[in-house]
Amino acid sequence: MKTIVSPSILSADFANLENEIRKIEPYTTWVHIDVMDGHFVPNISIGVPVVKSLRKITDLFLDTHLMIENPIKYIDAFSSAGADLITFHYEAAKDKTIETIEKIKKNNKKIGLSIKPKTQVDEIKDYINLVDLILVMTVEPGFGGQKFMDESAKKITEIKKYSKNDNLIIQVDGGINDKTAKICIDLGANCLVAGNYIYNSDNIEKAIKSLI
Repeated sequence: MKTIVSPSILSADFANLENEIRKIEPYTTWVHIDVMDGHFVPNISIGVPVVKSLRKITDLFLDTHLMIENPIKYIDAFSSAGADLITFHYEAAKDKTIETIEKIKKNNKKIGLSIKPKTQVDEIKDYINLVDLILVMTVEPGFGGQKFMDESAKKITEIKKYSKNDNLIIQVDGGINDKTAKICIDLGANCLVAGNYIYNSDNIEKAIKSLI
């Protein structure tokens, strides 16, 4: 599978979001949208209205990452807004993980499951073959620009061990640059989220291409 780069708009200029989307459109097919509620993570970002607005102005695949408590409550809203993939955190859903997976499936959206750095792969092994994507966080979720955690990246090989799906997308988010991207790809990742590295670059095309 060809490596997907999903630029994170968390590092974009929110006052010129359409223009920021136009900057990446020629070089990628995905865009990563970080939704934070100030409870599950210590930051507040964007929500349903922004996803809805982005859907109107781009055909990019809307890779929507819910860093929120009780995600099952918001699946219908984000689905209606136009998200293509909805990734929720295992730590936020816990005993409602299966229910949340089923709700996303019912909405005919791709299903993603994310784990924070302290969560071990063994905890989610029963769900790996029920979803389309596993997101490995290589920083503590909440803020962009953090340092890449090598230990977390090692989870990629464990996920591959449990996966029976050749098309499983293993996404990595946190501290991704040209050097850490290579580490992740070598371990078996096929989707990389990068924010600062792309949007703070003088040459966005070059930055995206350097990751794959």
